Amino acid sequence: MRVVQVKEFGGPEVLTVDEVADPVAGPGEVVVRVAAADVMFLDTMLRSGMARAFFPAEPPFVPGGAVTGTVESVGADVDPAWIGKRVATPTAASGIGGGLPIGGYAELALAKADTLADIPDQLSFEQAAALVHDGRTVFAIADRAAIQPGQWVLITAAAGGLGTLLVQLARTAGARVIAAARGEAKLALAQRLGADEVIDYSESGWAERVRERTGGVAVVLDGAGGDIGREALAAVAPGGLLIAYGNAAGGFAAVDAESAAAQGVTVVSLFDLTAPGTDWLALHRRAHAEVAAGRLQVVIGQTFPLDQAAAAHTAIGSRAAVGRTLLTV
Repeated sequence: MRVVQVKEFGGPEVLTVDEVADPVAGPGEVVVRVAAADVMFLDTMLRSGMARAFFPAEPPFVPGGAVTGTVESVGADVDPAWIGKRVATPTAASGIGGGLPIGGYAELALAKADTLADIPDQLSFEQAAALVHDGRTVFAIADRAAIQPGQWVLITAAAGGLGTLLVQLARTAGARVIAAARGEAKLALAQRLGADEVIDYSESGWAERVRERTGGVAVVLDGAGGDIGREALAAVAPGGLLIAYGNAAGGFAAVDAESAAAQGVTVVSLFDLTAPGTDWLALHRRAHAEVAAGRLQVVIGQTFPLDQAAAAHTAIGSRAAVGRTLLTV
């Protein structure tokens, strides 16, 4: 079968298409014939070697933490009724290597049977692929935020896969949404999805302008991280909430704990959202149901065939990508 491998750390050009042996499902596993694979910012960090402090990825490895497709075969202790079903799932390798053979950038991928979610008939493979990570995470964030009608909510990285979903959920909850992103195209997308206000966070003083427009937001949902997430603290009203789940701007938000405490702002990290016992499969299925019912729109900004994985990474690295980026197989 064909796969895309990282044989050495580096830029997008190190992604190579190779032929390898088909995977065989072990106990509790299935083999999925891949239709679509999610391409995440994390994948680009793994490829470059910049994520080694958090994920023990060592070449050679096949990137890709999520796929959709049809179950091809099952391992021991797995119900054979799964064979032939359309599923969405994290990969068994979850996109990291150190000898782990098969991530999602492949014609066939391994997955654990207990992470499989049936894809409703109303969803395409591409829509479902965009929800494997973002669908479950968006509801974990929304449940923790407990957004109330009339609240001002600031969403950074609002034109990304997760951000576009959060804009819609915040609006459904009755919030007034101010969406922050970089560039006119991304701001226009956020407005189309229902944002009341938009602001370009590449401009200096953007957080102070958010505060001027809103009087201070009740909730910040920070998908950008880095300096953008740190600056967002200035936009929060006393007693507010900042959920820092993203790192697209270079690491998670470096929020000053003393400044937050002085404002009475509660800061919740991504790791606080991923507490043991969280039913991620239930959250995943909840996202499927919302999209199937037409209450939530999946934004897929760009798709690439498997052999153009390098172009997908380039799009993400250049900040040109909007919504989710996928590989189709």
